[in-house]
Amino acid sequence: MVRRYELEDWEWEAIQPCLPKKRTTGRPPRDPRQILNGVFWILRSGAPWRDVPERYGPWRTVYHRFRAWERDGVIECMIKRLQLRLNREGYIDLDLWCIDGTSIRAARAAAGASKKGALERRKTRR
Repeated sequence: MVRRYELEDWEWEAIQPCLPKKRTTGRPPRDPRQILNGVFWILRSGAPWRDVPERYGPWRTVYHRFRAWERDGVIECMIKRLQLRLNREGYIDLDLWCIDGTSIRAARAAAGASKKGALERRKTRR
């Protein structure tokens, strides 16, 4: 049974070649699928990193692995592979594909609210 926000087998098989090869020295790394499921849980739920469920591993591990994959181009490789597959199956048009960032919260000041202390400054100018 696949839990909410977790990768199905066909999805995992599509992106697995993008992941770095396993290390041969040092501490055995956590299962990359487990880490990636934790990343998806965070991205889909909107929760803070510290709230990642324990079944995905320590939140710091999930966060740092995500940042390393993003920095090293692994995430971009995954997106490209999934885009190509969806395009091949006729589900998307690559000319119109984009990531929606409308759920990103802006600061109150960005929405026109007065900044802290602005009222006091106006009063002293009079």
